[in-house]
Amino acid sequence: MSATQVPLRPIAKGSVAKLWLGLIALVLVGVGVAWAGTKPLERLDALSVEATTEGTGEPITLEDGALVVYEGRLKDGTVFDSSNGEAVPMLPTRVIPGFRDALVQMREGGTYEIAIPGAQAYGAEPPEGSGFKPNEDLYFTVTIQKIERDVMRQLQQLQQMPQLPPEAAPAG
Repeated sequence: MSATQVPLRPIAKGSVAKLWLGLIALVLVGVGVAWAGTKPLERLDALSVEATTEGTGEPITLEDGALVVYEGRLKDGTVFDSSNGEAVPMLPTRVIPGFRDALVQMREGGTYEIAIPGAQAYGAEPPEGSGFKPNEDLYFTVTIQKIERDVMRQLQQLQQMPQLPPEAAPAG
């Protein structure tokens, strides 16, 4: 044996088995940590309406209309709809259920953050071509610029008015 050679000791009986058991244990711990660190896709379970600026007066009712500035986003922040900073008229009875339920909690002049669970948005079967996934949660920032009271009653009265025949309409 030369001076540069190092004698190898024989491996103790069962050491290879212990090495493999240790490696398997490390792999299982790694898989367990990775599994514990992942969460299933979180879904909203209830409508959330938070005022960032509190409005004044009485909340909107189902009979009212409102001039609203809004922006709608998906969970990842993608904007899917917006009023582009302009006030648009909105009737609580003509929007998705979650948005309706949020509107009736809002007051004139207020700004609100809304989170609508997918079941109260477009549900399990969103309109074809809408781009929404089934039960997709929606998020909105909404400012109520003005509330018009009793708009629905006024619309019903207009619909009940007799229609003039075209030849009887005043010339103008």
